[in-house]
This record gives sequence, C-alpha cells and structure tokens, in this order.
Amino acid sequence: MKKNLHSAYRPVVFRDPSAGFAFLTRSTLSGAATVEWEDGRTYPVIDVDVSSASHPFYTGRGRILDTAGRVERFKQRYGKM
Repeated sequence: MKKNLHSAYRPVVFRDPSAGFAFLTRSTLSGAATVEWEDGRTYPVIDVDVSSASHPFYTGRGRILDTAGRVERFKQRYGKM
C-alpha cells in the first residue's frame, strides 16, 4: 500500500451544544478546538447542529402531519373532473 495516502483515523469528540450531549468516536475529521474527556485525555472536538439527543425523530417531539386532511382537500378541489 502507498504510505501517506489516507487521512489519520483518530478519536474525536462530537458535541451537540444545544442538547448538552457529546460522544467519543473515531473519525478522520479534526477540529481546531479541544476538550478534556471523561478519561482525562484531551481530544479534538467537532460541534454539530443535530444529534440523536436533539433530533425530533429520536426525541419524540416531531410533528404529526394531517395527511388525511390534505387528501380530503385535494379530492374536494380536483375530484370533480
């Protein structure tokens, strides 16, 4: 294999500041900021906008769309052909 072809694969902390949630995983991304993790080591941190702690699908705070009402309105408008 060719050397220096692939990016470095290292531990990185992904943090969702809006939910106060963070997790440690491995990635090729690198952030300019660092954070001290629970194990006492310092890792690069990547701030994300949405995580499983803040996404409506995972938290159950999603909207339920009124699809039956939309279908009925469509039939009322265009059903008389």
